Amino acid sequence: MNRRTTMVPILLIAWMALSIQPAPQAAGPQAATAQAAAPQATAAKAQAAPAQAPATAPAKRAMELGDILAWKSVSMSVLSPDGRWFAYRLSPLDGDSEVVVRQTQGDKEYRFPIGDTRATPGSLAISDDSKWVAFSVAPTKKEAAQLKKQRKPVQNKVTILNLADGSETKLDKIQRFAFSGERASWIALKKYGADAPGGGGAPAAPPAGGGSGASSSAADDRPKGTDIILHELATGADLNVGNVNEFAFDKSGTFLAWTIDAADKLGNGIVLRNVETGVITSLDSGKASYERLSWNEKGDGLLVLKGTEDKRYKDKVYAVIGFTKLDAAKPEKTTYDPATDKTFPEGMAISPNRTPIWTEDLSAFFFGIRTPKKAEAKPDAKPEEKPDAKSDAKPDAKPETPPPSADSAPDEEKPDLVIWHYKDPRLQSQQQVQEETDKNFSYLSIYRVKEKKFLRLADETLRSVVPAPKEKFAVGTDIREYELSGSLDGRNYQDVYVINLQTGDRKLAVKKLRWMNQPSTDGTKFLYYDDGHYFVYDMMSGQSANITRTVPTSFVNTEDDHNVIKPPQQALGWTKDGDAVLLSDGWDLWKVPVGGGTAVNLTVNGKKDGIRYRRPLRLDPEEKGWDLSVPRYIDIFGEFTKKGGVARLEPGKAGVQALLWDDATFGVQKAKKADVYLYTKATPASPADFYVTDATLKPGKKLTALDEQVKSFTWSSGAQIVNYTVTLGKGGPTRKLQASLYLPANYVKGKSYPTLVYIYEKLTQGHYGFATPSANGFNKSVYTSNGYAVLMPDITYRLNDPGMSAVWCLTAAVKAAVATGVVDPKRIGLQGHSWGGYQTAFAVTQTDLFAAAVAGAPLTDMVSMYSLIYKNSGGANQSIFESSQGRFLGGYWDNWEAYVRNSPVNFARNVKTPLLLLHNDKDGAVDFTQGVEYYNTLRRLGKPVVLLEYPGENHGLAKPANQQDYTVRMKEFFDHHLMGKPAPEWWAKGVPRLEMEDHIKQRLEEKKKTPADKK
Repeated sequence: MNRRTTMVPILLIAWMALSIQPAPQAAGPQAATAQAAAPQATAAKAQAAPAQAPATAPAKRAMELGDILAWKSVSMSVLSPDGRWFAYRLSPLDGDSEVVVRQTQGDKEYRFPIGDTRATPGSLAISDDSKWVAFSVAPTKKEAAQLKKQRKPVQNKVTILNLADGSETKLDKIQRFAFSGERASWIALKKYGADAPGGGGAPAAPPAGGGSGASSSAADDRPKGTDIILHELATGADLNVGNVNEFAFDKSGTFLAWTIDAADKLGNGIVLRNVETGVITSLDSGKASYERLSWNEKGDGLLVLKGTEDKRYKDKVYAVIGFTKLDAAKPEKTTYDPATDKTFPEGMAISPNRTPIWTEDLSAFFFGIRTPKKAEAKPDAKPEEKPDAKSDAKPDAKPETPPPSADSAPDEEKPDLVIWHYKDPRLQSQQQVQEETDKNFSYLSIYRVKEKKFLRLADETLRSVVPAPKEKFAVGTDIREYELSGSLDGRNYQDVYVINLQTGDRKLAVKKLRWMNQPSTDGTKFLYYDDGHYFVYDMMSGQSANITRTVPTSFVNTEDDHNVIKPPQQALGWTKDGDAVLLSDGWDLWKVPVGGGTAVNLTVNGKKDGIRYRRPLRLDPEEKGWDLSVPRYIDIFGEFTKKGGVARLEPGKAGVQALLWDDATFGVQKAKKADVYLYTKATPASPADFYVTDATLKPGKKLTALDEQVKSFTWSSGAQIVNYTVTLGKGGPTRKLQASLYLPANYVKGKSYPTLVYIYEKLTQGHYGFATPSANGFNKSVYTSNGYAVLMPDITYRLNDPGMSAVWCLTAAVKAAVATGVVDPKRIGLQGHSWGGYQTAFAVTQTDLFAAAVAGAPLTDMVSMYSLIYKNSGGANQSIFESSQGRFLGGYWDNWEAYVRNSPVNFARNVKTPLLLLHNDKDGAVDFTQGVEYYNTLRRLGKPVVLLEYPGENHGLAKPANQQDYTVRMKEFFDHHLMGKPAPEWWAKGVPRLEMEDHIKQRLEEKKKTPADKK
């Protein structure tokens, strides 16, 4: 066994992406379910754990690990287009899930066990006519374990439910499926291949009208076709089609297109079936690979890449084939083959890594080009025999082979070398992380059908090119001049160009721009931000205009405390007609015309009343641009009250009407074809249940009962807002901040409680959110259930003092919380991960407020950390320190005192707080050496410290066993220091290496015991 599987089982702290981010605490993994009986219609309410209530309700108890793992959440949901049916997947954190399908107005409900969906999640969909539901069914947890033990694939099934009569159709070994678009008369189901891996070896089926998703590597030329079953929903008739690789319905559901990929390429091609008439048309065929099948949005254009073998190259060479007039007896076909075009760049080929796309008017199509890899030449070939790409040589002519290259030398003769050069725009480590992206990169090109004209749009000088809507122009960005400096200090600039898609001509639009925004909905303009103002560039006239110069508010984000000059409040997008943009000043929403005229404050009272009108809700996923001629729903938040809600903005009226507004968080969705709305409502004591209502969002009918789970456990007695004022250092600014204080279960007023302080940056935005119980280290709901109060303060920063700022804010927040009487000042614990881990590690060097602390993946030496590699991205930490979380004004050579005074390791001698560290050897965000350096320093000084290392894990824990182990150990640690419980042996004495296996086995045996056994 490898070291990782031998050493430990353990818990998830949170996966941190490219910037150092907090472990998710306010909302845990959305996974949960109940063991359901045989699927049948029932009048019972949809409940998280349907069970007959006992005569006497059992006593409530504090949550334990087993309760966390069994907690159920809605992990996937869908509302039928007519709004009459709601289907959702109910899943536990660990175990088997179920699908619940129920009427939104009536009481009919169906429940289906669907196995353990963690490894093979599958899909859940309702047909566009709202008559059918289809969902994937995975093996149960027990079955999956047995299959893996037998080295057999773990594969899904599919169930199709007739909503009219409750009848079911079940099909085995189905890896993906799709309903037939708007007509919804058929469903296509793709089976696993004979050698398919568990969980579905192919990409998910695209929605009707969509493309095929990523295709397999061109180098992998094994046949990828398997059977698909075309199931007619009304009659139950099945049609089996063999050797299908990709398939997709057009948006209307009139046509189904698929590609054939058979052994030896016999019969390969692209096929079209008229779903209504059953007529099948072979659009193209040949001994070739057909890849990247793609419908346009309207469904009147189809594209595919056709790849053929060419012995000059390692990969296939491709042509693009487009089809239009698909309802004609003979659809119109357009082929673009670079081999027949003298204008095509020599030495390049069409890339198989980019899906071709039609323009909206079908006058042209986009695709990517790249430099193909040449095949290795054979030693007996002569130089003059090498075929030229533009010659008349036959494709199967034997290529020349030069003398053996270094690639063919024995491994022991080849040096292992990476050259790091100071002029590299990207570090070698970053190039390694991005190697596959670089390999798959392609340059955008266009072929104009009528003119039979190829235009290369992107090249080495302008690598990034994106077509604007309506495809008259494209916008390109050139970062070459700024890429190196941007990787060093985090200030990323670009030169922006406009490309005419008729001619390919380029024009420089904006030089050295940092904040670029999207093009207008009509494709004639684009929005950008510079030096505190928003500008619009007219791509037709080539002129820029400052559109916010006369607006009586500021669009600078003055609350952003990073080392950034005049950062913007992010733009919200263009209006539907392209005549205006929606902007936020941090409080209100403004409609700002782009062609002159007066800006309008749509929401009016945000800044005055302390309400943040955050964004319009996009209830129609196909909407392009904000349509202000119809009522709009706005997400709103009370900055000081922490209330959440949804307001409605009426066309032509000033101000909004709050429809939902409470000490809660809300979400809203709408049925596609009806004025039926769903909203979710969550509070700290109640998970996000679903309710059905109408456009007024009045109190609706409850569709789920996730909150029933809360009744079994002791729960937080409520949440308080704690206000405090902090001065950020001598002569620094004074800030008024807030903290969320969550009361322990069974709280008695006047009594003080052990308290856990969880920190990151600003956290009170989630004050009224529900923390789904999770085995993820710290969890607010779990700790309050177990008698702890929880404090989550806001932290803001002064430049050059990230650690000191955290201490100033943290101590002020804790003192204010102690003043409420809830917090016992002698029993306060501190916990944070990543950036929060850094602040935890630093805080215990500056204050003795805390009786115990847990620091996950902490930065501990700001000087050494500055130039280390952020391995998850491959870049250096330097830009993070200067332009992101570090908040330093330059590097440490110019700022030595600031880096030193904010490094925990330099003040380790001050630590009196018992400290538990989590750091993993494969941490790709905060290097493992940071944790080890701090641990060894504390150990050398005789400080009480234990380091937990889960070998093979990254910045957060991914292995469920590790996640659970860490969760338990953290609680044991805090229970000892804050609750007075006995010290766990691993903390009190440690565990020798040779005894580790027995230690882990013993804990696993204890974990299996029931609460009664433990007594």
